[in-house]
Amino acid sequence: MIVEPKIRGFICTTAHPAGCAYHIEEQINYVKTAGQFEGPRKVLVIGASTGYGLASRITAAYGSGAATIGVSYDKASNGKRTATAGWYNTVAFENAANRDGLYAKSFSGDAFSHEMKADVIKAIKADLGQVDMVVYSLASPRRVDPDTGAIYGSVLKPVTDDYNNITIDIISGKISDVSIEKATDEEIINTTKVMGGEDWMIWIKALSEAGVLADGVITTAYSYIGPELTFDIYRSGTIGIAKEHLEKTAFEITDLLKDINGQGYVSVCKALVTQASAAIPVVPLYITLLYKIMKENGTHEGCIEQIYRLMNEKLYAETTLVDAEGRVRVDDLEMKEAVQNEITKIWQTIKTRDLSKVADMAGFRSDFLHLFGFGFDAVNYEADVKIELPIPSIKED
Repeated sequence: MIVEPKIRGFICTTAHPAGCAYHIEEQINYVKTAGQFEGPRKVLVIGASTGYGLASRITAAYGSGAATIGVSYDKASNGKRTATAGWYNTVAFENAANRDGLYAKSFSGDAFSHEMKADVIKAIKADLGQVDMVVYSLASPRRVDPDTGAIYGSVLKPVTDDYNNITIDIISGKISDVSIEKATDEEIINTTKVMGGEDWMIWIKALSEAGVLADGVITTAYSYIGPELTFDIYRSGTIGIAKEHLEKTAFEITDLLKDINGQGYVSVCKALVTQASAAIPVVPLYITLLYKIMKENGTHEGCIEQIYRLMNEKLYAETTLVDAEGRVRVDDLEMKEAVQNEITKIWQTIKTRDLSKVADMAGFRSDFLHLFGFGFDAVNYEADVKIELPIPSIKED
């Protein structure tokens, strides 16, 4: 099949297997070039097929030679439609790991379920014995409570008042006004159930009770704070409340793991183009301004650069430095005062500015396409490709 990008709003409904494989190799090569570091050796990544979770798996494997187990919820091709990008990413990562002599096993299914946790624990016991790092990087719009069967859906809404601002259609480049009504109490609770720390804690408890966490284990979940410009819709909104719960959970996990010298952290990362961030009003416009400034300053980082720096310079440094709230910060370059002052200055007159001069629209679009394996000059998109690809470690019944 010849695979082309089919974009609907902020989602691409197709993915290119060769393009995804190329993107994986790019990230692997970055880590190889950046160099080895003393890091984790046996790693579980929950939410491992895209974004920061995928970068975590690649960094651990190729930065410190770690054996990795990945959990994600992806769909294989049915022969008529492509698989999800996450599926192809996992295929490519496992193929590369097998080629390079690195252990890799993947699970595709509901990470919130007790069954998935049991299957992963069984694999750890059989193959690794214990893990010394657990990365929690789930980004799901819904969660089924494994005990009650209740279904919770997350929403992106303000909580104090209706929200009015401007946003951008990345494909057309058109700036428009956006208005979002404030969340109900039920929506706030449901969003925290999905995006907060409840499932992270359930995972850690299950792993701990099974005896598969090594002494000194580190576990981290990812978060975002951002500038005041996006606070009303993000940090002070429903997602922000969920992230506050996530941060509280990190302390509870540290207390739970004190007998094995374990540590829970929330790592705050930079704003980047992901499937999630592309859907957040205001944020894509902010990212285009941020990219322009940081690229000009020579401080721009993508997912792989962020996570390599997080592991090499923060989590596995001699001393892990945290902020006043106990969070590990790799959004430090984004949040520099000079960067944020410049963005605020531009934002005030954005509707009358020439976007091509102040915003990196091309960079955003390119990164968005890369998420699905498109837009790489080295890939021949006119060639037929096989879309039904198995993940090596997932055996069909």
